[in-house]
Amino acid sequence: MKILIIGGSRFLGRHLVTAALKRQHNVTLFNRGNHQSPANTEHISGDRDRDLSKLLGGEWDAVIDTCGIVPHSVAASAKALSASVGLYVFISSVSVYADVSSPGVLETAPLKTLTTEQLDEANQIHRSNSNNYGSLYGGLKALCEQTLLEVIPDRSLIVRPGLIVGPYDYTDRFTYWVMRVARGGEVLAPGRPSRSVQFIDVRDLSEWIIQIIELKASGVYNANGLPGSVTMDDILTECKIVTKSDAKFEWVSESFLIQENVTAWSKMPLWLPEEIAPQLRGFMFVSCDKAIGAGLKLRPLNDTIAAIYSWRTNTPSDEPLSAGIDKDSEDRLLREWHEVVRK
Repeated sequence: MKILIIGGSRFLGRHLVTAALKRQHNVTLFNRGNHQSPANTEHISGDRDRDLSKLLGGEWDAVIDTCGIVPHSVAASAKALSASVGLYVFISSVSVYADVSSPGVLETAPLKTLTTEQLDEANQIHRSNSNNYGSLYGGLKALCEQTLLEVIPDRSLIVRPGLIVGPYDYTDRFTYWVMRVARGGEVLAPGRPSRSVQFIDVRDLSEWIIQIIELKASGVYNANGLPGSVTMDDILTECKIVTKSDAKFEWVSESFLIQENVTAWSKMPLWLPEEIAPQLRGFMFVSCDKAIGAGLKLRPLNDTIAAIYSWRTNTPSDEPLSAGIDKDSEDRLLREWHEVVRK
């Protein structure tokens, strides 16, 4: 097959290329060239908001849109490619759902909406070349889906992943825990050890997307790990085993972290406070039965951790991780927590 990928080759795009080439497909990348293109691919340099004309005349069996975030941009690419691609694949997000307060959210659940004012704000952010869409993100992805279906209603495949993790993940939300546990010593761990965490390895996601494209599938699929199958304790324990660490986990209460203004999801990755966010109780329990039924396979947790650890240790960098608390802050919080426990 001939596959066009719109977006960077930094994380998901990189793994999509690997999966496609492994299955003997021809890959063309269309992006601004901010990151080196993988070997054995064709590259068309351009900005999707200005240079779609560079794609005219080409023909592809499928296009994978990895970076669509504002509706007018997705509309433009869908219209430009509607006659030249067999299938338009849009990478969306489980953040599109309007209500994740209960487990088992299905693909048919209601989606978020945005006001005209919010959409105007998002367009301004887009024009400034910022990616800081914040709370607008889910609504924007939902509107992009709607826009795509209006342009190409019968040849669209919408994939809604949860938290994507793995090698080359520049968000470092999962990577933080692998590297922090590897460093050893006393590790501040958030909330309940038995709290469930849902995520998907980028390699599993990429391989499945390429395979389902081969089947010319259309429709909407949640793509995530099995809900309730992995706990935070599972993750940290497996990190300790894989990295051969001497780490000791100190499970700190949510109320203490909230009192100390520790930012969930960024300073304390993978943590969503159960005490103050009941509206998110189902966010880590989104149903992926449809994708599993369509061939999505999930690798063991230790495989994901080992791949991340190998990547980070073999590509050392002086840059700090994008997520997680620094050592001084962690040490201070642990000292204060021990004082609380002693009282």
